[in-house]
Amino acid sequence: MMLKKRNWLVALLTGLLSVSFVLTGCGGSDSSSSSTSTSGSATATGSASAEKLDPIEISFFISDPGQAPTPDNKIYKKIKEELGVTCNFEFLVGDKNQKIGVMIAGGEYPDVITLGSDTVSKFTGAGALVPLEEIIEKDAPNLKKHFDPYKNKVKDVSDGHFYVMPGYGVYYNDFSINVNEGPAFFMQKAVLKDAGYPKVKTLDQYFDLIEKYKAKNPTIDGQPTIGFEVLSEGWRDFCLKNPPQHLIGHPNDGGVVVDNKTNTAEFFWDKDYSKRYYKKLNEINAKGLLDPETFTMNYDQYIAKLSSGRVLGMFDQHWNFSNAELTLKTQKKFERTYAPLPVVFDEGTQDYYMDRPVLNVNTGYAITKSAKDPARIVKFFDALLEEKWQKILGWGIEGEDYKVDDKGSFFMTPEQRVNYNDQTWRLGNMAHTLWYYAPKMEGTFSDGNATGPGGQPKEYYDALDQYDKDFLKAYGYDQQSDFFSPAPENRISYPAWQIDLVDGSPASMANTKVGDIATKFLPKAILAKPDKFDSVWDEYVNQLHKEDIQAYVDRINDQLKWRADNWK
Repeated sequence: MMLKKRNWLVALLTGLLSVSFVLTGCGGSDSSSSSTSTSGSATATGSASAEKLDPIEISFFISDPGQAPTPDNKIYKKIKEELGVTCNFEFLVGDKNQKIGVMIAGGEYPDVITLGSDTVSKFTGAGALVPLEEIIEKDAPNLKKHFDPYKNKVKDVSDGHFYVMPGYGVYYNDFSINVNEGPAFFMQKAVLKDAGYPKVKTLDQYFDLIEKYKAKNPTIDGQPTIGFEVLSEGWRDFCLKNPPQHLIGHPNDGGVVVDNKTNTAEFFWDKDYSKRYYKKLNEINAKGLLDPETFTMNYDQYIAKLSSGRVLGMFDQHWNFSNAELTLKTQKKFERTYAPLPVVFDEGTQDYYMDRPVLNVNTGYAITKSAKDPARIVKFFDALLEEKWQKILGWGIEGEDYKVDDKGSFFMTPEQRVNYNDQTWRLGNMAHTLWYYAPKMEGTFSDGNATGPGGQPKEYYDALDQYDKDFLKAYGYDQQSDFFSPAPENRISYPAWQIDLVDGSPASMANTKVGDIATKFLPKAILAKPDKFDSVWDEYVNQLHKEDIQAYVDRINDQLKWRADNWK
């Protein structure tokens, strides 16, 4: 897919609680400073939790793989006891588009589904979603206040209704960015330490370090060292297709590069700068740095390889592989975790990996026409936006999962941090699946505490292992986000990856076709003998140009203009 939603899935991750996002999908005022947000109010008002509502069971379909919470999960039990809601989750198994197709063909849906910019129009086109604006206006004061500044952004451009409640991008009060969960070229910290903690700027420098380290360390923990991985399965193919835009100093706009001065997009997959990147991958493959299985592995196999500690580098978005890092940390293999590097082609290019916060338009929960009581479900989400519940969802239970010092600041003990980073513990003690996709407060609460541990500067630093503290100190940094240049102001229409191409339209069909072509030809070009690369590349470009790329670009540019005119 060319337009990559930051499919806010997977990793109910450590960094999920940092006030950050691109992950690519996956920002703040800059990479290291605090800012004040005007997008949210200081507190949420009381609503559903102040009135007794009839008990209800809500069925959720999560359109990503995942694990169900344990039956005795303490947070879901608390939600049932106090809000009268039982949450039943179904997670994606198999192909997402096939599952969605079967669902739409049958006309039967769960009460609530998670959607992204690549799937919204499939459901709106089928008349499967409940418009939310009137229900929110009447019954949901917290949601109304939360989304009021973004009325024009949350409307479906085809009919003006509000269907999808974005899960991210509404900031309250002060916030700081400690961790960038978005895109980067990642490198094992052990590689950088071995090289004397260099500041890596260019793609050539990046692969030179990997080559030298692999030569010195052909095995890690008894297994062959892997120099570089390229994940290309399904919608996660952004790991394969997105790097060229960053290498020329542009942010994540999905399948296009947008000129910020003219607000116009160009399709970049066929451009010379894209060829330059894939030719480099062809070169490193010839040197034996690329995993021979990289284009046949699935996501689970990719995570397993990263979790083994033997993969030296990859392009990805941090939220997409953070579960692997949790595994490495649990095993005390801190040197095998990853540092994000803002790699570009040339020394003179300014990196643009960090971006400022944006509302995650078209990505979040939607209520379907199969729901018997949509208003009751809306009231549930409204209640969850109260500070009481936001603290429970973000931090846990006071006294059990975190503590409060004599100044009122939230913090975790070492034991609580170990629990928090343990995925098995989370399944029984946190409600991350619910919270991850739901409308939420980001930034700080009215008492000044961050909405999650990762956004609390002192807690962020105290939670670091000594290895990571020493690693940052060696670079002269205070936090992970310091690796990047400060994020400039977003253009009004940013980001293009959120644009709905409209299912079945010429733009959508072109998107699918060129995506299939790239999935076929890019691995072929990368794995070709070096003297065959140019001929495979030329064949790839010729195949791309047979498709209606202009329909795709026209749709993007039309929506970029619409946003510039309506989002001011």
